[in-house]
Amino acid sequence: MPYPQPILVTGGAGFIGSHVCKLLAQTGYTPITYDNFQGGHRWAACFGPLVEADIHDTAKLKTTIQQYQPIAVFHLASSINVRESLENPGKYYHNNVVGTLSLLDAMKESNTKLLVFSSTASIFGNPDYVPIDEKHPKRPLHAYGKSKYMVEQILEDFQRAHGITSACLRYFNACGADVDGQIGEAHNPETHLIPLVIETALGKKPHISIYGDDYDTEDGTAIRDYIHVTDLADAHIKALEYLLSTNKSFQANLGTGTGYSIKQIIKAVENISGKKVAIQQGPKSPDAACLIATPRLANQLLNWSARHSHLDHIIETALRWHTNKK
Repeated sequence: MPYPQPILVTGGAGFIGSHVCKLLAQTGYTPITYDNFQGGHRWAACFGPLVEADIHDTAKLKTTIQQYQPIAVFHLASSINVRESLENPGKYYHNNVVGTLSLLDAMKESNTKLLVFSSTASIFGNPDYVPIDEKHPKRPLHAYGKSKYMVEQILEDFQRAHGITSACLRYFNACGADVDGQIGEAHNPETHLIPLVIETALGKKPHISIYGDDYDTEDGTAIRDYIHVTDLADAHIKALEYLLSTNKSFQANLGTGTGYSIKQIIKAVENISGKKVAIQQGPKSPDAACLIATPRLANQLLNWSARHSHLDHIIETALRWHTNKK
């Protein structure tokens, strides 16, 4: 029996991927989770059929596409740890670039023509101005950002040569958790700020490390644009619908237009949790001092806005998830 509106979701058992799969299922699509569980979780792969496999396995991708006949592919499978990408760049080029080429080859052979790609604000590097628009120069500072930008360029070539239309969604800082508490952020190891601060507040970690307090910002700590994962999931659905209706590729920044420093995030977690967060100074991270998006293009093109990304809501949903998770 064919599945209604099937969408292949690589990395569908990960943090963002599982939230995307849940919203796909809620809006009448059938998410096909394709994951090797190196970063994802079996408990998160619960919204449709599951294929346990690696994106480097092009033959398996082809048979999966042939079996389910997806109307589009959402590509979220990648390595994402900035610090690790500095120490092991080969892993990032292999997983993020070579893995994407494997997927594109399978799509090309199977005549699947629509792709929504998980990109990143890290492609911009140190910004010349904020908020950052889509035309901002791309000068990534590490293998993670470089690998994602390489994929964006590869997608341009695959559209010209093979007619694969794509939406590149440049996430700023994904955070928060499912309002229902069903799924949430659980990286191993965890490297994202908000869950690390929450785990420290809950006594699961002895302290939070701040990697640099002398950035050119008001309090010396790095500033980021934090966007709730539910808003990111909604952008994926709207990007799919745009591709289906127009067959036009695009790249869009996904953020709120507002930035918060590391110290502001720590203070907000303390206020909401009622717990003090211990801080330890670590070596300065080789990353941008301030990354804030202008979401104007996504607002206009997709009729999308960040409706769930008020900082208190982000922290409340994440705190509930981390408090209740086993």
